[in-house]
Parts: sequence; C-alpha cells; structure tokens
Amino acid sequence: MRDSRLDPLFAEATALPGVGPKVAKALTRLLGAPPGGDVPRVIDVLFHAPTGGVDRRTRSTIADMRPGETTLVEAVVERHQPPRSPRAPYRVVVADGTGAMTLVFFRAKAPLLEHLLPVGATRWIAGAPEMFDGMPQMVHPAHVLDADGLARLPPVEPTYPLVEGLTHNLISRLARAALERLPALPEWLDGAFLAQRGFAGFAASLNALHRPARPEELAPEGPALTRLAYDELFANQLALQLVRAHMKRARGRASVGDDRVTRAVLAALPFQLTGAQERALDAIRADLAADARMLRLLQGDVGSGKTVVALLAAAVVIEAGRQAALMAPTEILARQHLATLEPLAEKAGVRLGLLTGREKGRERAAVLERLAAGQIDLLIGTHALFQDDVAFRDLALAVMDEQHKFGVRQRLALAAKGAAVDVLVMTATPIPRTLALTAFGDMDQSALDEKPPGRTPIDTRLVSLDRLEETIAAIGRAIDAGARVYWVCPLVEQSETLDVAAAQDRFAELSDAFPGRVGLVHGKMKAAEKDSAVAAFVEGRSSILVATTVIEVGVNVPEATIMVIEHAERFGLAQLHQLRGRVGRGAERSTCLLLWKGPLGETAKARLETLRDTDDGFVIAEKDLELRGEGEVLGARQSGMAVFRFARMEVHGELARIAHQDAGLILATDPNLAGERGEALRLLLHLFERDAAVRLLRAG
Repeated sequence: MRDSRLDPLFAEATALPGVGPKVAKALTRLLGAPPGGDVPRVIDVLFHAPTGGVDRRTRSTIADMRPGETTLVEAVVERHQPPRSPRAPYRVVVADGTGAMTLVFFRAKAPLLEHLLPVGATRWIAGAPEMFDGMPQMVHPAHVLDADGLARLPPVEPTYPLVEGLTHNLISRLARAALERLPALPEWLDGAFLAQRGFAGFAASLNALHRPARPEELAPEGPALTRLAYDELFANQLALQLVRAHMKRARGRASVGDDRVTRAVLAALPFQLTGAQERALDAIRADLAADARMLRLLQGDVGSGKTVVALLAAAVVIEAGRQAALMAPTEILARQHLATLEPLAEKAGVRLGLLTGREKGRERAAVLERLAAGQIDLLIGTHALFQDDVAFRDLALAVMDEQHKFGVRQRLALAAKGAAVDVLVMTATPIPRTLALTAFGDMDQSALDEKPPGRTPIDTRLVSLDRLEETIAAIGRAIDAGARVYWVCPLVEQSETLDVAAAQDRFAELSDAFPGRVGLVHGKMKAAEKDSAVAAFVEGRSSILVATTVIEVGVNVPEATIMVIEHAERFGLAQLHQLRGRVGRGAERSTCLLLWKGPLGETAKARLETLRDTDDGFVIAEKDLELRGEGEVLGARQSGMAVFRFARMEVHGELARIAHQDAGLILATDPNLAGERGEALRLLLHLFERDAAVRLLRAG
C-alpha cells in the first residue's frame, strides 16, 4: 500500500480546479494515461517540467520595442477598428507617450474586446511585437491586463510542452494548484550532500520549477531541475538494486557443464573466438556455476559475435541436462538466429526448436510437447515464448536479444518459466555508459568490443540526393559485376507531409531500371511475403533488396556489399550504424552510401559525419546521446527502458553514477530501508512509481 500522505498526488487530475472532461482529454494526450487509469493524475501534472520561460519583468515603451522580443508595455486604449468583412481581423489602437501600436485579433468577438480594452483605459500588454506597414503591431497578445491583473502576473512564466487544446498559462495554473496538494515530506537525501550541491528541498525545487523568479531557474543544469533529476535517478537506482538484491537472496541453481557440447561447438566454428568473447564467456560460466542467479547484460557492436556467445552459454546448461531459451523481438531475427545456429547445433548434437506467432495448430502443439518432454535443448522464438501454455521441462537459462525492445516485465515473465532461471540479455546497439547505468544498473555487464577476424572495414560516403541518377547508374554497374545491394528507405508509402522517398516508390523505380532483379521487404507485408523476398536476396535471385528498417537487425547476407540509405539525415545514429552493419560481413570490400537531402541542420550533419569517420559502435553511442538526448536513443520512449521526466542523461549523466553509489551505500547499511532515512526513501520510491521495489521490501 502506498503511504496515505501521497494520496492527494495520485488522485485524478480532474480533482484540480479547471479540469473538466475537455481539458482532461487534452491532458491525457499530453501526459498519457497511467497504468490502470484513463486520466492523468495530479502528480503527472506536477512532474510535467517546463522547458523554458518568458521573462515578464522586461518593460518597454512602444518606441523602444524590438520586433520579435517579448516585452510588457503600458498603454492607453485610443480606438477600436472593427473588421469590414468576416475574414478581416479586429484591430485596437493603443498608445503611450512615445508612439502608437495596433493590437490585432482574428475571429474576435467585439463585445469581449470592448470589455477587455475599453477606450480611455490604461492596460498592460504583453507579447512579441512585429512591424506591419511601418507601424508596430502585436497579433493576439499573450496578456492584456488591468492593474489587478498586472499585480498577479508572475515575473517569469514557464513554457511547457503542449498539445492542441492546452496553453502554457493553463498548465502553469494547474501545476500551481497541484503544488498546493503536495504534503510535507521528510528529506531523503543526505544533509552533507544537499549542502555540498546547494540543493533546496524537494517541495522547494518543484515550487521553483513552476513558480520561477528568474528564467535561469528553468535551465536543465539549474539547481531546481538538477535536484529533481537526482531524486529521480536515485529512486531508479534504489529500485534496480533492490530487485537485484532480491534476486540474489532467492537462491540460484548452479549449472556446471562437462565441456562436451562446448568443445563440439568450438570445433565447428570457422574462426577462433576473440579475446572479448573469451572474457565474456568466462564471466558467464562463473555466473552459471554460482549459487546466485545470473543477471548479465552482454553488449556487442554489430558483428561482434554475440549469437555464438549465447550458444556457448546455452551449451553449459545443456551439458548439465537442462534447457535454454533465446528470445528475439522480431520473427525475422528469430529465424536468422535459427539459421545461424543450426549448422553449429547439428554438429554439437544440440536439439533446437522454433516458436513464433506463425507456428499454429499441430505444428505449435508438437513444439510444446517436445519442449515439455525435454526433447528441445534450446528454444528460439519471439514474445510467443512467454505465453501461458509454453512449459519447459527444466529451463535454466533465458537469453533475450535486443534487450531494449523488451520491458522488465517481459524479462521476468520468461525467467518465471523455470526455477531460479539465469538471465542473459544482449544488445547489438552499444549503450552509452550513463544509460547503461540507469536502464541496466541491476545487471553485471560484459562488452564485446573486438570484432572477429575477417570483417572488412566499410567505406562510408556521404552523397547528395541531387546525385540520385548517378548513384542508380553506379549501382547498376555494381550488380552487373555480381554485387548485392540493400536500399533502405524511411517510409513504406509516400507521405503527404514528409518529402521522403517511400520504399514502394523506390522499388517501382528500381524495378523499371533493373527488371526482375529487385525485391521489396517492409513491416506491412505478410510474414511469408517477407520471407520470400529475403530468401530471393540471400540466394542471389534478386540483386537489390529495397527495404524499410525492418532489416535493421536479423538479416545476414555475407554476399551483400553495398548499403544505400536514402534520406540518411532522418535516421538516428545508432540506427544508421545498425543498418550499415548489414554489409561488410564477408571478405569482399563493402560500401555504405548515405544519401542526404539538404539543407542539413547542424545535428544531422554531425550525425552523418560521425558515421563516416568511425565504425566504433561505442563511440557512436556516446555521440548519439550527446546529439539526441536519452529520450530518443534506442527508442527509449517506446521501450521497456526507464523513461525520465526530469533527468536528461546528456546533462545529468554524472548524477547517475553518484546515485548508483549512494543507493549501494544506503542498502549496504539499511538493506530493508527500515531506518529513518529508509522510511523517507520508501516515499521517494512511491513518488517516482518504483512501487515494485517497495513490494519486494515487504516480501522480505
């Protein structure tokens, strides 16, 4: 149960004055609905941080106003100029001792404006002026105030992310009303740390955020947002470490192999393991042999050999007479894993199974029967693996590929398919250090930062889309010489709002140029159609595969040596790196052409130049975080990764490391959060909705 003091904050936002059905609907579009609810809550409004502010302390005369600069002017209303036609604006002329200005209102109601701006009255007008026909004007001023209204005007008005139907003023008013419902809470941060950092209390920091006295107070690096970001990161680290501690208390089952399967797999490999693979495997084997349950993150750049590490990890539990599962986020990737592992598994005597959404009826029933009987050693599949009717005889190891595409609940659901299951999660997208800490702070981590021998460097070039015809001609010469080409487009169909080539349109154009030699694959196609197009490309029956980012992971064609990415400026850095990694998998020299359309913004230019200049995924990940912020890296907003309301890793990354250490120290001295500070920290966990961690504390 949540502490009752927090109940006013977790009430629906309709409890706030001014939130009727219409506003509630707009708030839901802006803030989202909480789990199990339809309407955002008071705390969602309170934690909706402003992104800037307008300084209303700046006063000016009409003569001294600067176009585009927000200001506040005291003036007398001289006359009204009602429109002569319904489409014309309503104009009101105001003046001070230095000059006159026109206020412009579209679709305005005359009685309302006559009441707001009576002729002869003094009014204070706030907004950004512009020049029109040599005379200053202000279109729809932000404020028109009398003396009482001016007295109530805040010196700095916060500006918030909005959706249609909401205004900055409304959100600010609701946030101030939410502040009134904030109960008195004990301090959960260490006093010396607060003093060293110059942090105010939690309530005072929220107050400074929604009632700033100066615009600087709204800066991400300002004391208010920094304090709240630390609270959020600290709650996250506490929760992760509590989950980890709970897992360690729950005894694991040691799996020790006899090396017979391992030796057979190693003998079947056409290459030697890299030093990084050996180190990762040593750590995994030690984890599997220990009494505590394994929870390890394996990061590996494109082509670093994670799948082989996963198979060798599975070999240990198979040697011990138990089972393993490998879960991938897409069917294409699951089937690619099967194709990669089958030759090795066959030579090592490992029995594989496949379970995706496509297996139905008798075929599915047969897989489930073999699984329950222990006749499948390693089951490969998608989300289908953790459905209720999937029962293993003795699951010992759960491997999850592309971890960021799964939530923690899905990870736990698969781990619950056996007793004390060891968990290995893998990602082919290297994660910046601070993000790895905030999203995977409960995991031990290994990195495959060496590439296997035989991988050739990829020649990456930036090419303007103005040279499209020249590029197509060059592709034609390459396929005539036997090359195979990926051509990636950002959209499936032509968009009316974005000037972006669609995969279907590009497929049609390339098919005209190279009849019978072009395939198409995108996410809207049926699974069988996708398989057919990919198979034709793998077997060389088609020379060009036009695709959307559905091929980002899981397609392995060593003969493909050219990757064309159209409108590369619209892709994220990590995604571009993933796509580029589809080539350079064989001995032939490979090329990646990044087709861009100008004018390029500074961020897009930096992104493309970074990709051209390095193929180190770990360097690319850090640059991606710097350029885009943690909300977009790995698609964090849509995935199971932590989503922060105050913390921004590109600004507050250093705080994540401090929070990690602080959480470790407090749990070392007070593992059940039973002391005075521990009780306050339970409130912090509830505030940032890490309730599952509190439930673990209660469960012991």
